[in-house]
Amino acid sequence: MDLTLLKGLRLLEHLARSDQSRGVSDLARELELTKSNVHRTLQTLVDAGYVRKCAGSGHYECTLKLFELGSAILARTDIRQVAEGPMAELARITEETIHLSALQGRDVVYVHKIESPQPVRAYSSIGGRAPAYCVASGKALLAFTPGALEQFADPLPTYSPKSIGTVAALANELEDIRRSGVAVNWGEWREAVRGVAAPIFDATGATVGSIGISGPAERLTEAAIKKFSPNVITAAAEISTALGNRGGSTWANAS
Repeated sequence: MDLTLLKGLRLLEHLARSDQSRGVSDLARELELTKSNVHRTLQTLVDAGYVRKCAGSGHYECTLKLFELGSAILARTDIRQVAEGPMAELARITEETIHLSALQGRDVVYVHKIESPQPVRAYSSIGGRAPAYCVASGKALLAFTPGALEQFADPLPTYSPKSIGTVAALANELEDIRRSGVAVNWGEWREAVRGVAAPIFDATGATVGSIGISGPAERLTEAAIKKFSPNVITAAAEISTALGNRGGSTWANAS
């Protein structure tokens, strides 16, 4: 193991997570390194373009080079590839159909799926659409997408006796979803089909997709949905982390 490189990376990460520029003494104390070691490492990082010295204070802060590198990685990250493992694990646990979905306007689009091994299962197809406010994957996306509610107006078309019919009722449900972190479809698109889903966030906290399970109402009972909801939330969190998210979201600004 290259200890010099490891110290440099620790210093860079610590500086990147700081909410202000830092001095050599503070960094040395917090990282339990000598001042001379910190100073040499900082000079190397300055020469490499990752850190700059602030005029006047003598403190150091990160440049945008880390952001540039992170953006390049994110640009080539395929959410479907990242989601494969969590989707497979969720399929193993639930034995229901697993959907990876994205929001397009007022609809949810299924971008990837794993079919349930059960003989009776929810029907869907990759590239297929559904009204976002009628399915769990769509409601999870709407709840955590700022301004998403603004595109809906009363009366909302209903597709089953359980469909949400008004914008006010939808707003109330989205607020509940933001509190719980999980969305449920109680048969609002197709009465015999239920689902549960959670949002996926990227490194900036933006909602970029949702993952959920879908199946017949006779299997996805209230008890089953309560049982599987933590698994769905865990799968969404794993994908979000793989996309660079560190627990933040734009949900606080959602409407």
